[in-house]
Amino acid sequence: MRGNLESKNLPVLLIVEDDIENLKFLKILLKNNFQIESCDNAEDFMSILEQKNIDVILMDITIHGSKDGLQLTREIKNNSKYSHIPVVGLTAHAFQKDKLNAMRAGVDYFFTKPVDGILLRDKLLSFVKENN
Repeated sequence: MRGNLESKNLPVLLIVEDDIENLKFLKILLKNNFQIESCDNAEDFMSILEQKNIDVILMDITIHGSKDGLQLTREIKNNSKYSHIPVVGLTAHAFQKDKLNAMRAGVDYFFTKPVDGILLRDKLLSFVKENN
């Protein structure tokens, strides 16, 4: 019970990732610093966004389904209700054009997989601190 009470004071991170192993890694890495919500598709993403008070989003750019991470990022950045939420992009594609496309879509910061966990955690925390 104590862990649940403590997690209520943590910032809320929404991880959008469709690879189960990557999601497990991210949850283990970030569980001490964030209350974590996660999903692997556009429909669940919008539902969580509407139901929870999200502080920062970690978005896999290449999720599969009806919309990819760039499309979801564009949608929330064009919606005044959610546009203030920082989006950190995450992808296995390391080409400069991929980074440029992500930034054009509204991603606030971009990491290429494999990611340095400490740098990722620190960047997510810095976005939360900036917005509070």
